[in-house]
Amino acid sequence: KAQWANNDEYLKYLYSYIHLNPVKLIDPIWKEKGIKNSEVAFTYASSYQYSSLSDYLGAIRQISGILTPTLFPDYFSTHLNIRKELLEWINFQLPIDQESQTLKSGFKQN
Repeated sequence: KAQWANNDEYLKYLYSYIHLNPVKLIDPIWKEKGIKNSEVAFTYASSYQYSSLSDYLGAIRQISGILTPTLFPDYFSTHLNIRKELLEWINFQLPIDQESQTLKSGFKQN
């Protein structure tokens, strides 16, 4: 189901969701149960060949020519800020009472 990204908070969530999606290939239930090694997860996501994350982190790839990372709103002024944001999402755990509601809706909006 499509949903309009109508605020900065949701757009930042989508950025993280998209770039961390490859982690489910090494740990299919990491979003529900948490991840044991956040560095391994981040390294996997940032080196996944079909992801543009490495481009946002400054890598130059042959396929980089089709991307325009500068068009994305400048939420992260450095590569370190991107890394910090994604590691926060990797390490984030929902309180038990909110977990099922948020996972069903995809994103909990206030």
